[in-house]
Amino acid sequence: MPVPTIKYYVRERLLPAGELTSPNQAEYGPGHERRLRLIRVLLEVGGLSLATIGEVLKATDDPAQPVLKVLGAAAKGVTPLEEGESGPELEQAREDVAELLRRRDWQVSEGATAAESLAGVISALRRVGHGGLVDLIEEYADAAESVARVDIGYVQRRVAREDLVESVVVGTVLGEAMFGALRRLAHEDVSFRLYEGPGGGEGEGPRGGWPAGGGAPGGAPDGVEGAGGAGAPGV
Repeated sequence: MPVPTIKYYVRERLLPAGELTSPNQAEYGPGHERRLRLIRVLLEVGGLSLATIGEVLKATDDPAQPVLKVLGAAAKGVTPLEEGESGPELEQAREDVAELLRRRDWQVSEGATAAESLAGVISALRRVGHGGLVDLIEEYADAAESVARVDIGYVQRRVAREDLVESVVVGTVLGEAMFGALRRLAHEDVSFRLYEGPGGGEGEGPRGGWPAGGGAPGGAPDGVEGAGGAGAPGV
């Protein structure tokens, strides 16, 4: 990492100053290297702004802050907010999400960005004529809950607070991409068994389940890994 970048992080209070060894030189140890790695993960993988990174690191460094609040600060910065068109459809979708949370007794923070993201997706699905997917939301929620337990199990094995924050960011972005890739592979397998496997109706539908190259409705094309969404560690 370039020295000017390190000096900039020190000036912005993202990185503690090194130990001066001469008027124009300082020594940096393993703790500084760990912090630099975390900053780069938050910046490059998480896509957080430097201002948001400062807030996350401030929470990380404060031992009085509950771990859950630290994890929430990290996850909030990397959870994308789907922009829904304002109007009755979006308001109905928000009510549907609130009812889902009550029905499943999910304990989430008030005003969670993931809840607003979900409302935006539901509204968009209905606008484009795929409200049938919304009817399957309980099945999707069951799957998300199972994945979340795996995610949290991974996070719990990370002891250091900086490790926790890093695992949330990486898990939110790359974990989402990994799950998306697994989902596309499963789509291909299931549709092959339905349409082309023994006893299947060959020629009745396209192999791959979803339109070729498109992933799931609303998802990124194959080869373009999406990021963000529900089920991320620490959310």
